[in-house]
Amino acid sequence: MLDPVLLRSFLAVVQTGGFTRAAASLHLTQSTVSQQVRRLEEQLGAELLDRSGRYVVTTTEGERLLGYANRIVALMDEAMLALGQSAVQGEVRLGVPDDFAANSLTPYLADFADAHPGVRLEITSGLSHDVWRAFNAGELDLALIKQRAGSAKGLASWAEPLAWLDSRARPVLARNPVPLAVFPPNGLYRLEMTHALDAMGKPWRIAYVSSSLPGVSAAAEGGLGLTLLPRRLITAAHRELGEAEGFAPVAPVEVALHARNQLPGYARELAAALIEACEGIMSR
Repeated sequence: MLDPVLLRSFLAVVQTGGFTRAAASLHLTQSTVSQQVRRLEEQLGAELLDRSGRYVVTTTEGERLLGYANRIVALMDEAMLALGQSAVQGEVRLGVPDDFAANSLTPYLADFADAHPGVRLEITSGLSHDVWRAFNAGELDLALIKQRAGSAKGLASWAEPLAWLDSRARPVLARNPVPLAVFPPNGLYRLEMTHALDAMGKPWRIAYVSSSLPGVSAAAEGGLGLTLLPRRLITAAHRELGEAEGFAPVAPVEVALHARNQLPGYARELAAALIEACEGIMSR
């Protein structure tokens, strides 16, 4: 008989690349996880993990077991959910952009937390550049980011139209050079904005820098600087600029959901909920 507890520890090590992170995700000690994997190896009479490198990886036998282990654990989680139990334990680490973190995703994340009280949901919000870096470093299981269209294929993606925004009450359009309200260096909208202005031959200067999307939006509303933001975030205090004012359209960026390989069942449920949420947000 394959013990699901041992299979869950085996999967956690494979998914996180090491025993320390696996132990943290399972709320166990490192020695406990190590012992459980050893017990599984003894039961099967095969070495499942190669521990010789920087990261723990599966052996040939471990790779063969991986698919079965995922299916067994996912089926158990599904059965527990169907029976209304809350015994599913685990962790999901999610990274999202600021404009999605504040309100748009909150109901979906709260529903997931209510349905999975044994799963620790850890959410990090920030600039897409930072979220993407954390995802590639193995620090996140799911990452919702803004990226240039087609730059990295995820589970799902949506076009994000952009708009040039000035203040309706205190416009800065006529100033030379035009002041800009921007994100820190490497922020996607900042790069798109400055490249587009250079292509249009419009002199510019950085007037306001913030890592907060509400901060950049408020700066444009108040007349501190022109900016480039998603069209869905336009407020009554903004004035959208177009070709009539000499501003060429900027190609849409892309909102994409990325996931690491071999997600447990509950994490796949969260990914499905995020896709549903983004479908609604991006269709507005």
